[in-house]
Amino acid sequence: MLKKSLSAVALAGALIAMPMAANAAESYTPNPQSDLSLAGTVAASECLGDVPWISYKVSMDDPGDVATSSTAVLVMSDGANSVTVPLGELVDDSLSGRVLWPGASIDAAGNPTGWPGWAQQDGAWVETTGNFAWTRGEISAVIVVDPEIGVPLSYPQATPECATGPRGAVAAATEDEAALAMTGTDAAALSIALGAAGTLLAGGVVLLARRRSAQR
Repeated sequence: MLKKSLSAVALAGALIAMPMAANAAESYTPNPQSDLSLAGTVAASECLGDVPWISYKVSMDDPGDVATSSTAVLVMSDGANSVTVPLGELVDDSLSGRVLWPGASIDAAGNPTGWPGWAQQDGAWVETTGNFAWTRGEISAVIVVDPEIGVPLSYPQATPECATGPRGAVAAATEDEAALAMTGTDAAALSIALGAAGTLLAGGVVLLARRRSAQR
């Protein structure tokens, strides 16, 4: 009798537990936070009118509507330094635009008035380690909203049509380097030419001496 009673109690317990387990399985849902992403977000540097810019497009995928922020920022770092650049507020989970590269500045007409790693001293442009000069080197960049995503980014390359530093100072430095290179080349060429002339002159003297000896 005791065994039958224990079996009946166990069976009843199992029957009660089954609906609870089924309800628990039915009520489980994946964490919507895991579906939140910034897939499709991009950023790129460009030079326009001698001004370095960062163009960006932020796209947030938030199917569960769980994002806790809609403010986008760009964080740049070289490991020792970092800077946070505000991008703006997402509208309908998207945002696009363009911001100045850190250290760059323009006037009301959009003309360049400053570049990273450059400063004016006594009315002349000089290179400096300040004014976000480090952003012109090897850096990492991350766009952050609620999730975040890394984006490849580097200081834009200068072209004949677009300078990424003060034109006068850069042109002067380039001309000085070219002059030094040309001077070195000319000196080497002159040395070779003089050496060749000396060799020819010595050969001529020896030949003349032999002829005079033969005539005697």
